[in-house]
Amino acid sequence: MAKKIKQIAIYGKGGIGKSTTTSNLSAALSTLGFKVMQFGCDPKADSTNTLRGGSYIPTVLDAIREKGSVKAHDVIHQGFNGIYCVEAGGPAPGVGCAGRGIITAVEIFKQQKAFEELDIDFVIYDVLGDVVCGGFAMPIREGIAQHVFTVSSGDFMSIYASNNLFKGIKKYSNSGGALLGGIIANSMNAGYSKEIVDDFAARTHTQIIQYVPRSITVTQSELKGKTVIEAAPDSEQAKVYKALAERMASHEESKTPVPLELAELKEWAANWSDKLYELEAGTVIGGDSAGI
Repeated sequence: MAKKIKQIAIYGKGGIGKSTTTSNLSAALSTLGFKVMQFGCDPKADSTNTLRGGSYIPTVLDAIREKGSVKAHDVIHQGFNGIYCVEAGGPAPGVGCAGRGIITAVEIFKQQKAFEELDIDFVIYDVLGDVVCGGFAMPIREGIAQHVFTVSSGDFMSIYASNNLFKGIKKYSNSGGALLGGIIANSMNAGYSKEIVDDFAARTHTQIIQYVPRSITVTQSELKGKTVIEAAPDSEQAKVYKALAERMASHEESKTPVPLELAELKEWAANWSDKLYELEAGTVIGGDSAGI
């Protein structure tokens, strides 16, 4: 009987720390003894940099443009602790569909049974989450990933992007699409940020899978072209990523979220804005504990 490969898609708006989180998750899973492939699905093709000492790798679409066709093994490059690194890539700037790289790359790997040949335990797709177009939605729509996680902070635009993702998951949930595993709450230093993300998770019927604090250790590691797991394996931040990896390894049940309609989301955001103003002004007690 063929081994069941655990395929996970991690979405998040640009700049939220999605690739940082994904790379540290991949690195942490590898230290637990799992064989991991990280599949970068952003046209910038920089998902796997910190797994390879800061170096870029040729993308699947680059190889196709150069050779006309490609073998999966030609675009797989090993990084930290044996992690298999792949970048789907994108079209030339200003030309074509940014999601085409994901569609093309995933189809090649499926047809050539690359995951099975490498005996992979985890495939982690690092996917741009600002837009859920056909290409970027492929891991969800086609059920390629079994579990979807979103990286979000307490900022409204990251929550807005997560809520849009939830709409996409719900749309395809009855036709074999991937389901939501939960939220990875990133940059959780201010007390109110945690409360905001917790409230959003409760409103959309999902869970927080891990709280990840903002840390200078991340910046220091990335300036060296490395993950925290490689550069500072005994740090407190590394412990957070290792805890996330353990939760991912044991996670089995994902669910359909209940996204907020736009009017509901705006009302929810306005209520939180009023609450934070009251805390800041001292109208209500609790500003200190909320980090205000």
